[in-house]
Amino acid sequence: MTWDVALILGIDGVANGAVYLLAGLGLVLIFSVTRVVFVPFGDVAAFAALSLAAFEAGKQPATIALVLTLALLAVVAECVTLLRRGEAARIPRAILGWGVLPALPCALAWAASGQQLPHAVFIVSAILLVVPITPLVARVALQPIADASVLVLLIASLALHFLLSGLGLLFFGPEGSRTAPLAEGAFTLGSFSVTAQVVLMVVSALVLSGLFFLAFERTAVGKSLRATAVNRVGARLVAIRPARTALLAYTFASLLAGLIGVLVAPVMTMYYDSGFLIGLKALVAAIIGGLLSYPLTAVGALAVGVVEAFGSFWSGALKDVIVFSLLVPVLMLRSALTRHPEEEVEEIEA
Repeated sequence: MTWDVALILGIDGVANGAVYLLAGLGLVLIFSVTRVVFVPFGDVAAFAALSLAAFEAGKQPATIALVLTLALLAVVAECVTLLRRGEAARIPRAILGWGVLPALPCALAWAASGQQLPHAVFIVSAILLVVPITPLVARVALQPIADASVLVLLIASLALHFLLSGLGLLFFGPEGSRTAPLAEGAFTLGSFSVTAQVVLMVVSALVLSGLFFLAFERTAVGKSLRATAVNRVGARLVAIRPARTALLAYTFASLLAGLIGVLVAPVMTMYYDSGFLIGLKALVAAIIGGLLSYPLTAVGALAVGVVEAFGSFWSGALKDVIVFSLLVPVLMLRSALTRHPEEEVEEIEA
């Protein structure tokens, strides 16, 4: 391997790491607020990419039917819950929140499909179209078991991935799609060039991460999310509703997933299940950060991207194995540094 090849692989790794950074931030956000390892995160990103491809092909995105189906299920679930609690007066509000609001981006996408509009309109429509998916899925499948153990929530989240993957096959079909580049041209660095698409991915990740940090540090919504993540009971005591902050966390994470789908659609062919590996590799980055630390998650995302790039050079067939092997030393190190409850009990008995 020459230094030129290593530099090219390093740039590819940084570009991949930028995608995993955004996905990792979404996973950490959801887990810190809800204790859910949201495995279907990558599926939402894939649906955004396929939606944009449908817009460019002049077709109506199948995501519209998917979102409306999920909205109908969410409305039914919410209405049944309200009737059981004897709160029938809140049903119109539930229909508005879980039925009408998710239908608004569907109406926008329906109006934009098949029209000769600027590409930016298609991008925004594709992102907005997938924003309701994560909150709707969470309302139907995860909110009823919100107080369950982390293991139960993980199993439910994994089952949701297979459900969404099957729905993706049903609505989108098995064909893959790739969209037009979001940025044309290339930048020359010495003896090789970097495409503008790669630069856009890296810059977008940096800008969005900065905005993400400012939102958490400076806004009331961000502070409520942080409070719920630190102490759910304490958040209730100061009138912060965990269910509402969970909804905000799912919505923000779904927005990040939509942005990821739009960014990766021009550089790889996306299928209905292509998001699974993106989500898993982002999960590796999040685990490096302990599923709690955003800065460590960023470092983990960069490490995953670089390891994947160099692993693909050494063995394309084993690159995923090499990436997931990062979990072994990370988990061993975290286990060695973490104080376990049984060790404390033994010390007290001694």
